[in-house]
This record gives sequence, structure tokens and C-alpha cells, in this order.
Amino acid sequence: MGQNLIEKIAQKFAVGLEAGQVVQSGDILSIKPAYVMTHDNTGAVIPKFKSIGATKFANPRQVVHTLDHNIQDKSEKNLEKYKKIEDFSKSMGADFYPAGRGIGHQIMCEEGYVWPGTVVVASDSHSNMYGGLGCLGTPIVRTDAAAIWATGRTWWQIPSVAKVELKGKLQKGVVGKDVIIGLCGYFNNDEVLNYVIEFSGEGIKELNIDQRLTIANMTTEWGALGGVFPIDDVTIDWLKNRADFIAKRGLAGVPSDSDGKGSHPRLNSTRIAQLESILAELTPDADAYYAKELVIDLSTIEPYVSGPNTVKVMTSVSSIKEKNVKINKAYLVSCVNSRVEDITEAAEVLRGKIIAEGVQFYVAAASSEVQAESEKRGDWKVLLDAGAIVLPPGCGPCIGLGTGLLEDGEIGISATNRNFKGRMGSANAQAYLASPAVVAYSALSGKIDFNWEGKTVEINGNIKINPRPKRQAGVTKIIEGFPEVLEGDLVFCNQDNMNTDGIYPGKYTYNDDFKPEDQARVVMENYDPNFGQIVKEGDILVGGYNFGTGSSREQAATALKYRGIQMVITGSASQTYTRNALNNGYLVIELPELVDDLKIKFGKDKLTVLTGIKAKIDFKNSVIITPDKEYTISPVGAAAQELVVVGGLENWVSKNL
Repeated sequence: MGQNLIEKIAQKFAVGLEAGQVVQSGDILSIKPAYVMTHDNTGAVIPKFKSIGATKFANPRQVVHTLDHNIQDKSEKNLEKYKKIEDFSKSMGADFYPAGRGIGHQIMCEEGYVWPGTVVVASDSHSNMYGGLGCLGTPIVRTDAAAIWATGRTWWQIPSVAKVELKGKLQKGVVGKDVIIGLCGYFNNDEVLNYVIEFSGEGIKELNIDQRLTIANMTTEWGALGGVFPIDDVTIDWLKNRADFIAKRGLAGVPSDSDGKGSHPRLNSTRIAQLESILAELTPDADAYYAKELVIDLSTIEPYVSGPNTVKVMTSVSSIKEKNVKINKAYLVSCVNSRVEDITEAAEVLRGKIIAEGVQFYVAAASSEVQAESEKRGDWKVLLDAGAIVLPPGCGPCIGLGTGLLEDGEIGISATNRNFKGRMGSANAQAYLASPAVVAYSALSGKIDFNWEGKTVEINGNIKINPRPKRQAGVTKIIEGFPEVLEGDLVFCNQDNMNTDGIYPGKYTYNDDFKPEDQARVVMENYDPNFGQIVKEGDILVGGYNFGTGSSREQAATALKYRGIQMVITGSASQTYTRNALNNGYLVIELPELVDDLKIKFGKDKLTVLTGIKAKIDFKNSVIITPDKEYTISPVGAAAQELVVVGGLENWVSKNL
């Protein structure tokens, strides 16, 4: 079986692989990303970095710091925080971008850190955006960031990969934002939850890089861990144009701004030529496996709005405009839709016109460079003349910070990526999402509105689920201290979407006096109060699908460990839960076939079932053996084994300093 693009990129950036090892979905790898970006949360990563005994960065050129989230806050406290981050960053030799330069994700693209065919991570959920340039961008937690600073690497489990085929051509007036709103609203039953998406199809060529960045960015809201576009002529042309632009702009303000030849260290003709020479290596194999294949016809997409307060509900603008939904505020801000092309689209709508009375229209460019270019083109002045309120290049109202938040009872329409209840202000407000043009037209009309004359048809889309082919048998090398075989009785908790509150009640989360034995005593209390009395040390817990969803509290993993549950087997697990578990030296593996068999055998009547099944987990041969059946699992490689043996990521980092 061949590799898809995600597996190929992961293969390139994995370290410590065994000779001849070909990585696949489900494998847990030690990876060395090309770059790691942290923003305002750098302040929270610094103490983690220091607490593990680290004093210097393994590779300062790998680390990027940007200040972008709370830049409107000019309080002494925030300015002091920003100064500490800047001083730390510069003392460690990292690349630093101050408040006002722009949103970190945009900077990462503008300055060539995001490169096709590489892995780039960030401690922010919208690092998915990098996939618009054919880069595997995925979020990490703060402990991971500290680990990368200290050692240059962390661990990553390759998720299941879904292929999304884009067919047909976009109708006039339909843009990338409408495509991703359509995907989120049409496939709205967690079809891609915790997957990485690989986009394909003839419709790809219809999308320029700005539109691809928009779609990739919002795969986060769709539930995915990443969304990657193919590397094609559109990608190469964008890189060449960008390199030419930088050559004319000069290198002022670029950290590490010399490659010894006076050109940009990342965006230059030599590097682009090298990329062109290996494009064949960055193409999925013909026999690559995809767990799911989704298809959507772009010609059936029209301008949409998401919401209110969820991306899972979409409505065509042609329909909602008849409902006369009055708005109080409109926003053209954030990393998803405030680039040059987006501002141009809004300016075309507003040219020579004035924002409706009673509506406040907030605008912030994705970066200072975007704003400068929009000013040069005259688009920025059009927005100002129409009555737009300018905010500095940064995040701001998208995450409920700074000026212009939604107040009680207000309705807003925004070109941002996330409209969760209360995110942009009051929990008693309503937030809709739409494209820049729809947002601008709505600000002009005073209600959700757009002048679109295209054809309205039902979305044409479908999904196919592919059975996973049996993996070729192989022998996994077992490191010292890790068991070749683990045996235990299976305890079955059938519930799907088991959230972290069910596993470890939130009321205990911030009780700093809770010892391991206290965590063990209350584990699963909200799910089944009898769980603690039913199970015994040495049992193996089998859960349902999307196990560990919800909050990111790590105690939901450690409490089971402290109760003596040897490990957790699930149909699927929240990526955050899996990370928290392994970061604490606790193993979670996915085996949907076993979960399905137990659901058939034991049903859903009991919350916790002592199955009477003794399982033998053979890590060397990657199988789980029960009296009735043998199941194949993904190999638990050296990266995962080592984390279990040393007791978690922080101990691993300390060991590898």
C-alpha cells in the first residue's frame, strides 16, 4: 500500500525510524518540525521550558515568536508581559515579530516559514491554515512547544486521512469562504473529526492561494486536525511572486535576514527551484489509502452564512436576506479573511457608498504588510471613506479581545472563522460568519444581505467510508523497559463522545491539593459512580468513539492511570486527550473493530461492563489476542514506547537535554 501526501510529509520529518520503515496513519512518531510558532502564549511556554531544566534552544532558527492576540491592550501589565517575551526571544536567538507586525499565521506565510512539503507547528488551533500552501500545519499544546524549543522535536500520531475532492467550477461571486462554510454545514455530523484532510480534484485549480488558506484555516472548525492542498503550479507561482515582491521590498525587519548572498533566507529562487525538482515526491501514490472520501461539486456552492453561533448550521444568503436579520456590527478581521484580496472584495462592494446608520464596521488587516499594500491600491481608503473603524493588524474581536465586541442582544456578521457562543463578546449576542463581500454588503444594508445573481441549487456532495486494509505484518523493536506483551481483563464503557467531565469531573480540576490517589478515587464519577468499585488494578479500559472529547484537562488521562487501568483502547479518541495521555506516559490506542464487536456482544444497557475477556496485547507483533479473535493494531513505535518508559514528555525532554 502506497502513501498519501500526509504520510509522505510525515515520513520526511520523522526521526528515529527503523531501517526501511514506511509510516502510515496511526503511527506515533518522533518528529522534528521545520518551525514552531508561539504567539502571546509564549509567556506560558517559557516557565514550562525552564521547569524541565532547559537553558537554551536546540535550534534557535526553528523557533518563531509573534505577538498578535492582545495587542490592543496597552496596560502596564500586558506591556510588561510583551517586553518579557521579546527579551527572552531575542536572548535565545529566535525570530521575533513585535505587536503590530501582524497575525502570526499570516507572518509565517509571508516570511516563508510555511513551505510546501514540510511540517510546521504552532501552539494555536489555526495552524491548519498552512495547508493552503501544501504544508502540513497542525496545532500543538504548550508542553510540546517547550519540548521542541529544548530538543528540536516532539511526538505526533499520524491521524486518519480523509480525501476531499472538489469538482466543477465556482459560480461568479462565490469564494473560498463559501466553500468551507458549505463543507462545514453540509457534512455537519463530525465526519472529519480528528482527521487530516487532503484536498484534491479538478476544482483545486479554481482556487488561488488566498482562498486555499481560507479553506485550510477553517478545517479547524470542521473538526479536522489539518487540511492540506496539493503542491501545484498555483503554489509555485505564488512563491515566485512572493519572492519577487520581497526582493523589491528589501529585507528590512526580517529576522536572520541574510543567507550570505543578500537574499531572503527562506523565500528565494534557489529554494523554489529545489522544490520544483522534488514535486513528484510530494504527490500521493496511486494506491494510497484514505479512510474516507468526500466529494463536493463547487458549481452547487453559493454565498452562505454560518450560524448563528455555530458553523454546523449554514443558510444561503439568498434565503436569509428575506428574513430581514438586522445587524449591529460587522467585522473584516482575523487570520482567515483579512488579506489583500479580501479587502479588495469588500472595497468593491463599498466603493462610493456609506455604511448603514447604526452599524459599526470593524476592519483589521492580517498584517502590516497587507495594510500597506491595500493602502497602496486605494482599497483601504475606500473602507475608511465608507465609515469603517480601523483596528491594528492582529487578532482582537475574533477572540473577544479589545475594541468592538458584541454586546448583549446584538447581532454581528463577521469574516472570521469561529462564531462560538460568547467568543466575540456577550453570550447573549448572535454571531454569523460569511465572506468579506457578504460582510461588507450587509454592513451597507444594515441586515444580512448580498446582491448575488447566480443559480441556487441543492449542494451536490457525497461521502464514502473505506475499510482499512490489513496492515502488513512486521516486528516492532521493543526498547528496554517497555513490555513486549501486556495482559489484562477488558472493561467496556460503551458510550461514544465520552467527554473529559465524564472521566474527571470539572469541579476537581483546579483543586491543587488533589493527590494521585484522590484522582483515582473520583475517576469516571460523572459517567458511572460505581466505576471505581467495579474495576481493579491491571484492567484494560475499552471506550467508544471520540473518547476524551471536551476540555483539555490532563487529569482525565492521569486519573485512569492512577486507578491502575493499564491502558485505554478506543474506537477513536480526541487528539488532545491522546496527547495529554502520552505526555503523561499513558498509552491510548485506537481499535474500532474491537469496540464494534463489544458493542454487538454487550449492548448499551450497562455503563461499565466486566466483559470476562482476557486480552493479550503483543506490542512486538502489533496484535491484540482475545479468546475469540485476533486484532491488528498500529505499531507502537520507539517514540511512544520511550514516553511510556520515562513517564511522559517532560521527563523525556529532561533526559534528552
